[in-house]
Amino acid sequence: MRYSQENDLTRVEQDSMGSIHVPKDALYGAQTQRAFENFQISDLRFSDAFYQAVVRIKKVAAVVNADLGLLEETHKCAIEAACDQLLAGEHRDQFILDIFQTGSGTSTNMNANEVIAHLATQYASQPIHPNNHVNLGQSSNDVIPTAIRIACALEVQQTLLPSIALLKDALLAKGHEYKHVIRTGRTHLMDAMPLSAEQTFAAYAGMLEQITERFIQTLPRLCELPQGGTAVGTGVNAHPEFASRFCASLSKLTGFHFVETPNHVAAQGCADVPLELSAQLKALAMSVYKICNDIRWMNSGPNNGLGEVQLKALQPGSSIMPAKVNPVIEEAVAMVCTHVVGLDASNTMAASSSQFELNVMQPLLAHNLLQAIELLSHGCEHLRDKSIPHIKMNEEKIANDMAKNPILVTALNPIIGYDLAAKIAKQALASGRALIDVAEEMTELSREELVDLLDPKHLCGPAG
Repeated sequence: MRYSQENDLTRVEQDSMGSIHVPKDALYGAQTQRAFENFQISDLRFSDAFYQAVVRIKKVAAVVNADLGLLEETHKCAIEAACDQLLAGEHRDQFILDIFQTGSGTSTNMNANEVIAHLATQYASQPIHPNNHVNLGQSSNDVIPTAIRIACALEVQQTLLPSIALLKDALLAKGHEYKHVIRTGRTHLMDAMPLSAEQTFAAYAGMLEQITERFIQTLPRLCELPQGGTAVGTGVNAHPEFASRFCASLSKLTGFHFVETPNHVAAQGCADVPLELSAQLKALAMSVYKICNDIRWMNSGPNNGLGEVQLKALQPGSSIMPAKVNPVIEEAVAMVCTHVVGLDASNTMAASSSQFELNVMQPLLAHNLLQAIELLSHGCEHLRDKSIPHIKMNEEKIANDMAKNPILVTALNPIIGYDLAAKIAKQALASGRALIDVAEEMTELSREELVDLLDPKHLCGPAG
């Protein structure tokens, strides 16, 4: 809403476009207010991780500019104190802007500049200007892409990768618990050669191990920061040493190894690194989606489905069928994965809006990437805590089904030939009898030889 001159709950603020009324107690100023009035499209706001990244940039920039003799010591100390207050979680309600705004994120950059300037002015007891002091040597065009990289790198390292690791450990533990169980493998959703439960769960863990390696490979590129490139990547209005000193100071502050991008123009004009991260997040989503769906299939029934595993009953599964219990965690996490794929599609379109020296969908990229990281972290945690450790394998049913699996006849191919093996399999399937009984009748192999040849444990391959 636009505030009237008579409203005693507002104050008048000035910017380059003139005067505007701002809520009297607001820590932000004119540019934030204009953006708030211009962009009332959704209720979506940036995450704390993103805002904290922006505030860290402001704090480090103040330190570096003071060291370079560009900012007075009193101004630096006041800005640092204001940033520390925000990093401690205070005044979160002052960051009010929609993610759907100017594509450079200038409005959000100025929101931070104005709030920090307001608080710093209180500390310094002298005016601290949002542009001249807080934003010194910076542009929204390098601040926002830098904030994206900082926030995503920290969240991947500190939140996502630990969640993946714990889920991987839970899968390995479940496989070890049932390492003696041999289940029917399936290709094309049809019976195939057997493999152990340990191999099954180790495969899931292996998928997560591979995606972890991909994230680790992406992190160094994510830690190459555009900060110091200012408006178009040429570094105008920033000290020549600002970028390298900024990265060194930020690394010291966060304990992370951040370095200056080798090409500021490219880093600001292209969204290839955020898109690379988005692709890795989608790959993780697809791996987790597979795990969820495989478990749902194995749990299906239980009487008229596969019924190989039993999941923990967490809640009633139907408003009309009293006995029904559904795989709710797997379904919820599968929806998370589906949403992340949609976010990646959105990121692809956002990355295509890199024209000349700026990508103009930075806010959307920031929101999508951090939301995907958060959702996948929580999804992995839910599988680890509420699903995987509680899986019970129906060993008796698995063994009975295995005995009737006609595909086991594959083990006889080298001895009796493909054609006779096929006849045995078809006869066993048609009669519903155990494969070993039919093979004993149709071949000259002894019962003892068949027991050994058709032992599912011997058919799990060298990895078994």
